Amino acid sequence: MDVRTLPKIELHLHLDCSLSYKVVQQINPAITLKEYRESFIAPPKCTDLADYISRAVKGYELMQTAGQLRLVTLDLFEQLQADNVIYAEIRFAPLLHIAKGLPAADVVQAVNEAVEEGIQNTGIRAGIILCTLRHHSEEQSMQTALLTEQFRGTHVIGFDIAGDEAGYPVSNHIKAFEYVHSKGILCTAHAGEACGAASVWETLQHFHPSRIGHGVRSAEDDTLLGHLKEKNIHLEVCPTSNIQVNVFDIIQNHPADKLYRRGVSMSINTDCRTISDTTLSNEYHVMQDVFQWNREQFFHCNMEAIAHSFTTEAIKEELRQKIRAAYLAG
Repeated sequence: MDVRTLPKIELHLHLDCSLSYKVVQQINPAITLKEYRESFIAPPKCTDLADYISRAVKGYELMQTAGQLRLVTLDLFEQLQADNVIYAEIRFAPLLHIAKGLPAADVVQAVNEAVEEGIQNTGIRAGIILCTLRHHSEEQSMQTALLTEQFRGTHVIGFDIAGDEAGYPVSNHIKAFEYVHSKGILCTAHAGEACGAASVWETLQHFHPSRIGHGVRSAEDDTLLGHLKEKNIHLEVCPTSNIQVNVFDIIQNHPADKLYRRGVSMSINTDCRTISDTTLSNEYHVMQDVFQWNREQFFHCNMEAIAHSFTTEAIKEELRQKIRAAYLAG
C-alpha cells in the first residue's frame, strides 16, 4: 500500500512551523540551506517541548507583513497538495505576527484571504483555527477569542490554546474559552503532551474542548481513556513530533496504536511540518512500518477526523465520499 497516493485529512497543523526552504528563500534570500536546517528544523531529540517550540521563532519572524503571511500560507497549500491532503485545519497565533505593527485583525485577514486563494488554486478544503498561547495574559487570550468571533463566517472556524503546557497554568485562559463557548465557536486545546494525563483532565474540566491537541499521555490513565471514549473526545495525534519533544523515547513506545485499539477517537497529523521535517505521508509510513497499520486503520482515523472537524456538514459529506472511494476501493 502506497500511502502517498491516499487522500488524507489533517486537523493539527501549525502554519508558522511549516515553512519550506523555498518560501524562506522568497522572504529572505540570505538564509542558506544550512542555516535553514539548523534553525528551522529541530533535531531528532529535543530537551523538551520548550526546546522544540523555540524553532518556531525563526518561522514567525518571517511572517510579519500581509505579503509574507500570504506567501507562507500559499506555500503550505503546495505542501498539502503534494501530500494528497484534501482537508486541513491550519492553526496559528495571530499575536505572534504583530511585531512590525500589523494589527492583529489584519493578520487574520491576510491569512484568511490567502487560505481562500489556496483553496481556489488547489481545490483543497481548509479552515483556520486561531490560537492563544499558554504564556499569554488573560487580556491577550480574550483578544484572540474576540478575533475568532470577529472572523466568524469566513474560513476561521475554531479556537485553540497552544504552547508550553508544563510552564504555564490554565487560569489566564478560562474566560477566553468561556467566551467562545458562549458564542457557539468550536474548540480544541493542546494537552497531554509535555504533561501527563492530569493536564488532559484539567483541560477538559476548564476549557471543555471537543478535541485535544496531542493528548497522547492520556494512555497513562485507563479512567481517562474511558472518559474520552464515552464523551467522544477526539485526539489529534502527532507521532514524530512526540518523539522529538521527548514525550516518548522511541517510536515503538508511542501509544498511538494503544489509543486506537482502546477505541478512542483519533487522527494522525504532522503538527509542525518543518520543525519535525515530516509530511502526513511520512507519519502514515511510521504507523504502517512500526504498528503494521493498513487501510482499515487509516480509513477509520480519517473518518473520525472528518466527524470531528470544524467544517460544515456539506463539506464533511463531500470528504467522506472521497475517503470511502479511495480507501474501500482496493
